[in-house]
Amino acid sequence: MPQVKTHKLVFGYRRRQVIKGLTLSFGTGVHGLLGPNGAGKTTLMRMLATVNRPDSGTLTVLGDPLSSEAGLRSVRRRIGYLPQAFGFYPRFTVREFVEYFAWLKEVPRGRLSDAVDRAIERVGLGERADDRLKTLSGGMLRRVGIAQAIVNDPEVLLLDEPTAGLDPEQRMDFRVLLRDIGRDNCVITSTHLIEDVAAACTAVTLIDSGQSVFQGTPAQLIAAGDPDCDGDTPVERGYTSVLRAFRAAS
Repeated sequence: MPQVKTHKLVFGYRRRQVIKGLTLSFGTGVHGLLGPNGAGKTTLMRMLATVNRPDSGTLTVLGDPLSSEAGLRSVRRRIGYLPQAFGFYPRFTVREFVEYFAWLKEVPRGRLSDAVDRAIERVGLGERADDRLKTLSGGMLRRVGIAQAIVNDPEVLLLDEPTAGLDPEQRMDFRVLLRDIGRDNCVITSTHLIEDVAAACTAVTLIDSGQSVFQGTPAQLIAAGDPDCDGDTPVERGYTSVLRAFRAAS
């Protein structure tokens, strides 16, 4: 059963339509969201995270249509979100920052401390838990961002360019974490790093100009763009460079 569904979703900024009648579904597993710059990936992620409301169409997360304040609050307690532009409070320690987001997500008081410690350990920052954020490197700050996104053990985890600033070893650890979370939950990660998708994702979605071009497994994506396939498919026309990189990374 899909944890996230969109139907004829439309969203725009002023007169520019960014999401154009998008219909998609995401179930349990790790879903890679790919597309060129300006395709609408970040806008879609913001909508799934309840930051932006659709102009029209329907968006359902964990069975709740996002059409009421009660539905929004229920969903926000059960999802995790790391935006592409991640803000932070420099004077907070790692622990204080993650604890603050646990409080916002209404993690029960009796579980809060353990939840915070576990999230910090899962991103490899246990030894830096009491360090102030202003003393951390860019890669470490990104890991703090991942920690706040997973502190409530989300049923839907939304990650926009999560590995930006991570070194190769940290990215490998992150892929393991994604696969672990995706065993029982829905993870959607938007990235331009094809190798991360090829290594960690069980499904791939391609969007272009606010519309869906492809949704399926990595193997189906490779087959769809196979030069030996009959015909000039939409995937081949719009994503030749993506497909080449994906095939090379798989």
